[in-house]
Amino acid sequence: MFFLFKPSNKKINKINALQSSRLPFSYNETGATKDRNAPKSYPINHFRKELDKGRETYKIAMGALCSWQMYALDWTQVFPSNVPIKKGEIVAVLANHLGIWSLNPCRIVYVIDEENEQFQRFGFAIGTLPAHSEKGEEQFLIERNKETDAIFYKLHAFAKPENWLAKIGSPFVSYIQKRFAAESYEAIRKAVVQRQK
Repeated sequence: MFFLFKPSNKKINKINALQSSRLPFSYNETGATKDRNAPKSYPINHFRKELDKGRETYKIAMGALCSWQMYALDWTQVFPSNVPIKKGEIVAVLANHLGIWSLNPCRIVYVIDEENEQFQRFGFAIGTLPAHSEKGEEQFLIERNKETDAIFYKLHAFAKPENWLAKIGSPFVSYIQKRFAAESYEAIRKAVVQRQK
């Protein structure tokens, strides 16, 4: 959903309410990011980079993910900003692209909180709803390698344009997806560094 002017909080809340839990996701491959089984008909965006080391970093990075810090950029934000990380919760991502605003409603598809002998992982995926300008799914994950104690931020997504404006601007959309992956890592890293002080 595109706007020439930034939509008001009231308008955003109204749109979120219309994207209720009764509406289906706008794509059929729900949950495919969980097993890295993204459909071949979608462009794939995968990003993985080390944040730091240690259990404390892992806990801080989890907290940053839970407070949606990956969207704490100068061109993106989430509404409402305090959405709990829980399956079925609805959130809208507001983004500004070259002066045009887009509002993209999503629903949390699943939450991961697991540990085995090798890894400790926490994260979740959001899936697009009918008013979103794209269709697909995006997973955010904090992973701790127990052998090296390295903490990684990982993003795995598949998405393609759904709205006509996004379709004609698909090369730009691809650029924005890659930009978001790198900048969302920096936002999480910044949150980790600030909380370590």
